[in-house]
Amino acid sequence: MSTILYHGEPNGPSLAVLAALGESGLDIECQPIDLLAGERHRLPGVTEPVARDMGVEGEGPVLVIDGEAMTESVFIAQYLDETGANTLQPRDAYAHWQMLMWCRRITERCAPAAAFLGCKAQAHAVLSAMDETPWGDVLAAIASEDLRGRWSAVRTGDFPEAPLTDSANKVADAVAMVEQQLADGRDWLMGDLTVADFETYGWLAGMPALLPAAFAASPRTAAWLDRVRTRPSVQAALARAATVNPEAAWAPGPEINRWG
Repeated sequence: MSTILYHGEPNGPSLAVLAALGESGLDIECQPIDLLAGERHRLPGVTEPVARDMGVEGEGPVLVIDGEAMTESVFIAQYLDETGANTLQPRDAYAHWQMLMWCRRITERCAPAAAFLGCKAQAHAVLSAMDETPWGDVLAAIASEDLRGRWSAVRTGDFPEAPLTDSANKVADAVAMVEQQLADGRDWLMGDLTVADFETYGWLAGMPALLPAAFAASPRTAAWLDRVRTRPSVQAALARAATVNPEAAWAPGPEINRWG
């Protein structure tokens, strides 16, 4: 069976999946790709591209197994965990539901907000400097009209004040959620280390530099960020970085939830 994990810089969803892979004990080929060059949309050997083309996560990692593209970082992390060491998901049904609901809150509210802020801070400059021919090639390769629209907005610098404020608030809400979850003294969000820790860390790791006020009164969150960062699986993921500061590397993410 041919298995390749294509990933961007170890930040956001790519970081979450690389960390889950490190915990799994699996030996899977990892191939870095330049997300802002559109390489995710031109992966070789993909014969079943629907998940890659229509995934809601935006420019996240892609696990290709015998030609079928698998996307969405939480789902990929679950797959890797269940195929490997199987240590990142609670056995208890209710606790498992809690983990999945936590991940859903992160992917639906925090992830679009973090990507929006991160793209304004970093990806806009990269895409706006791109020549028209490679830019046209990138757009032509993206199957999803919604995702093409998000790319175009990042390139033109379309970051209205209202969604910027809303995004900052949603990141702050995620920090407050983490701070409250850790209030009983636990080390990890679900008690034991789970997919939720890596998914949450991936989207929040780059936010202190952009929204320091959101973290200023959250010492438990700061300590948790340090614990996750020093986890061997996360250190191994960060060692794959092609840039000095992978936490500042962003690509168009999920569509902002228009229902709040």
